[in-house]
Amino acid sequence: MFNRLCIIGIGLIGGSIARAARAQGLCREVVAYGREKNLPNMQLAKQLGVIDEFYTDIAAALENTDCVIVATPVGSMRAIFEQIKPHWNPNAIYSDAGSTKGSVVSALEAVFGTVPSNFVPAHPIAGAERSGVDASTVDLFVNRRLILTPLANTDKQALAKIHSFWEKIGSSVSVMSVEHHDTVLAATSHLPHILAFALVGLLGRKDEQREIFKYAAGGFRDFTRIASSDPTMWQDICLANKQEILPLIRQFQAELSQIEQLLVEDQSAQLFETFTYARNARQRFLDQQED
Repeated sequence: MFNRLCIIGIGLIGGSIARAARAQGLCREVVAYGREKNLPNMQLAKQLGVIDEFYTDIAAALENTDCVIVATPVGSMRAIFEQIKPHWNPNAIYSDAGSTKGSVVSALEAVFGTVPSNFVPAHPIAGAERSGVDASTVDLFVNRRLILTPLANTDKQALAKIHSFWEKIGSSVSVMSVEHHDTVLAATSHLPHILAFALVGLLGRKDEQREIFKYAAGGFRDFTRIASSDPTMWQDICLANKQEILPLIRQFQAELSQIEQLLVEDQSAQLFETFTYARNARQRFLDQQED
């Protein structure tokens, strides 16, 4: 499918893309690009057989490359695009793995004036508690959703090829607009991460005095698992998509205030209705997942 695949940002996501592409025979060679401070991680990637070679010089990394996937935190993508611009190849295909698409499009427009037609925005909805290339796996994207958000000028052949690439490594591919993506992911991913971080932060401070964590059950571990996610990545995501996240935080605060008032007033029937609706809504979600 590709002769030389270049991954910019060879961590959990980038490393898993590289592993899966190699396993499925989707490229002849996989290389990585990173800054000097990322050398230990890239050296480990080569040692583990995740990549064939790595570079700290962008020109060398992009030479003869026909597919480039940017898998860095979204906050650093504009700087990456500025480095790539002098070496942009109109015959290659470029994509990303960012969790917000509006910010990626804005970064491309700031650097290029418009989004190049051979750039296909993408978001693999997959992750793990650990980060770094040593946490990458060959099957991270198997049976996971991958969202493509092409623009009006996106090259159809480039779109089809990236669509096929992700399907071949096991993803279930969906296509939607940039705006729809950011609205949906704010509710289903970004807000839940914020809630998990906030809850663990609250209880962490209590744990310092009262051994809260010592007596936490499995439900606490399950609910707060995503608070183990990379803080740098989630800082970038939240700032990049804050226009969608802030209204949701306010709506959630209103929901909590309503439950607080029901407790103050001992409104058991209304509490039961609130909890029953939430349970049924979650079952609807599980049914959709099975379908």
